Amino acid sequence: MAINLETDIQVTSGVPEAPLLVIHGFDGSGKTTFAAGSANNIFIQTEAGQGILKINTFNFGKDRIATSYSQVLEAIEALQTQDHDYETLVIDSLDHLEPLLWEDLCQKNNWSSIEAPGYGKGYTAASLEWRVLLKKLVKLRNTKGMAVVLIAHCQKSTIDEPGESQITRWDLKLHPKSGAVVSETVDCVFFARHKVKLTTEQQGFGQTKKIGKDTGERIMITEGGPHVNAKNRFKLPKEIPLSWDAFMSAMGESIKPSTEKEKANG
Repeated sequence: MAINLETDIQVTSGVPEAPLLVIHGFDGSGKTTFAAGSANNIFIQTEAGQGILKINTFNFGKDRIATSYSQVLEAIEALQTQDHDYETLVIDSLDHLEPLLWEDLCQKNNWSSIEAPGYGKGYTAASLEWRVLLKKLVKLRNTKGMAVVLIAHCQKSTIDEPGESQITRWDLKLHPKSGAVVSETVDCVFFARHKVKLTTEQQGFGQTKKIGKDTGERIMITEGGPHVNAKNRFKLPKEIPLSWDAFMSAMGESIKPSTEKEKANG
């Protein structure tokens, strides 16, 4: 069928009804607390990372922790097909989910380990399965209107920047192939950390030294660069306080129509 330029063109804002995001950072940086602040949430736990937080979570048995990849898929399917009032799905965490996904692939393919196929084929198969999982989460977001928050720890890697020397980068604690799939699919990648203030101290003989001091404030980096994996599709500020309310407030400001912004500015 031929395309009619008068009738077959639609205008879209590109702004989803609910965000799909991943937040990564060090232990104790506040990732789970951030996710627990989301609206009417339900957790799929692959590790006990909630501490003293009270959360709604699927009861997978002992400690309510998923011990197989199939359990995770079944939980997502239940949210997709059954009536419920949950508004946010949280998976905590991706790096504890990854070995469950590997184990599932190994059982299906009769591999002794994810490296058994050789030449990185196991990791390639895993990255393809991550795409399948993420498609299910996108469908859940689009059909049920649920926000999806994926939690991961971070890891340090060394990369070669074109024309530059090697640099240190903080990234998702996943195999690089799978981490790339997750990062490219989600709307936002946030890096959670403590805010550090640099001060200058005198060292004597005219020498100075920069000292980083923890301010006690926790923030999210929303735009990345060579040293950290972070991004967002909503034109958010480069850093915002590490809280769901702050994120929602920044989201609201970023997607507000320009005419409303002009009125607000008088």
